[in-house]
Amino acid sequence: MPEVVRSPKVYDVCIIGSGASGGTAAKILTEGGLSVVMLEAGPPLNPEKDFKEHVWPYQLAHRGAGVGGKASENFSEFLAPNGAWDIEGEPYTVADGSRFRWFRSRIVGGRTNHWGRIALRFAPVDFKSRSTDGMGDDWPITYDDVAPYYDKVESYIGVFGTKENVSSAPDGIFMPPPKPRCTETVVKKACDKLKVTCIPSRLAVITQPHNGRAPCHYCAQCGRGCVSASNFSSSQVMIPYAEKTGRFTLITNAMAREIVVGKDGKAEAVSYIEKSTRIEKRVYSKSFVVGASACESARLLLNSKSSAFPDGLANSSGVIGRYLTDSVGSSGGGVFPQLAKMPPHNHDGVGGMHMYMPWWKFDRKNDFLRGYHIEFGGGRTMPGVGEFGALCDYVEGYGAGLKQKCHDAYGTYIGFAGRGEMIPNEHSYCEIDPNTVDELGIPVLRFHWQWSDNEIKMAKDMQQTFRQIVEAGGGTYYDRTTPDGPNPYGIQDGGVIIHELGVVRMGSNPKTSALNGYCQAHDVKNLFVTDAASFVTNPDKNPTLTIMALSWRASEYLLDEAKKGNL
Repeated sequence: MPEVVRSPKVYDVCIIGSGASGGTAAKILTEGGLSVVMLEAGPPLNPEKDFKEHVWPYQLAHRGAGVGGKASENFSEFLAPNGAWDIEGEPYTVADGSRFRWFRSRIVGGRTNHWGRIALRFAPVDFKSRSTDGMGDDWPITYDDVAPYYDKVESYIGVFGTKENVSSAPDGIFMPPPKPRCTETVVKKACDKLKVTCIPSRLAVITQPHNGRAPCHYCAQCGRGCVSASNFSSSQVMIPYAEKTGRFTLITNAMAREIVVGKDGKAEAVSYIEKSTRIEKRVYSKSFVVGASACESARLLLNSKSSAFPDGLANSSGVIGRYLTDSVGSSGGGVFPQLAKMPPHNHDGVGGMHMYMPWWKFDRKNDFLRGYHIEFGGGRTMPGVGEFGALCDYVEGYGAGLKQKCHDAYGTYIGFAGRGEMIPNEHSYCEIDPNTVDELGIPVLRFHWQWSDNEIKMAKDMQQTFRQIVEAGGGTYYDRTTPDGPNPYGIQDGGVIIHELGVVRMGSNPKTSALNGYCQAHDVKNLFVTDAASFVTNPDKNPTLTIMALSWRASEYLLDEAKKGNL
């Protein structure tokens, strides 16, 4: 067996992962005076070269669709380079009878380079779900514990929105939002008729100069990255500030294999594979922050076996890998003929929705527990390859006649997407596949997945609501969902919404949880897991803002404990 190359330096903190969680921890810990080393499994990122923010379709050989159109499966060639559904040499497996997909990131900044920037606070009730309806578990912390950190994150990164006093969607510290576009006013009027709450979005896109960053120039290309850093990414807003302290070391193309435990029962090092050489190296640290993304973090801990932790590091409870959830997602849309009569005008804005519908039926009895919010968008965006694929599924014809139909329909379609809460169940989890390793020899994850009747009923309600909104707005709803089959009522497969979380959950009882309320491992006091793996529930809000708030909170706690000598 080749010798492991050991680093002579011992850092104060080693962070694994450079996304929302790792980037936040790096900023707080380095500014707090600690020396930090960060391991990132992918390459460095240069926005000036890597982002295709203002590239026209004709400037790419395949108009953005990639060879054979394959890039369309991965959000097109225009996507900020941050990951893929399938990574060569890095397989994962799915158990028989399950349907699950896993989007993984391999670049500095991770998924934050292209995420939708939807920045929603969890509500007080979201932390106490079991106390409310008897299902799942309560968090060991409350909204009041996290609220000061929501304040800090919003104040630092910049989030636009409006104060609305909606109990399911707590207000935050907001910049002025952009004005509604024509499509959003159409939907807003329909929602008002139906008494469906429709308010300005909350997005991590700055509309005013902020901390040296220029305001959004409304090119509507956020998914391609943002050279001016007007929208938030860890690679541009967190990590550069850690680097400025002089106490930050970034090691890229470093795939973490195992966290090594010392004789004292504490974590002492991370063994990682240097991808360019396939040499295994080891970096030593006094404490460790795992933020590799939820399932990747679980994989690392489960692969970190020793005599002290035969079932995986910090897994005496046996919960690591369990309680896997993703957002309930179903989508639809309709054509609004009045939009065809609109004179051509600039439909640009931020690269996301200017308005959305928070959960509005929280004060009544529904056919399902918990709730969902609705995201929507449309209008005359820049046409690209596959722009009219969905339309061609509904209309017949070919040649000039079909082209005319596409021309007439251009800009008249508005799409709707529901994002709801999944209640954890015993049939949805990940584990180490005993028979499969990746190209580096690291055992991979095997996923098990099952939606419950509660989520399927929620997806049905989403479809009914979409139709009601479209028809109230004078449009025609296009629906091809069915109540049966592998995706009843259009419910997406597990993992497709890319909000997977909960597999290293926090809790008050070490027998039923892996972490305490500060994301600190019950079994290993110098180990913290600060990404979405720590979540107890998966409310209808997108998780990124809460990931950063919890990571900020855990990092301040780690700083305090380090100063006291408790780690």
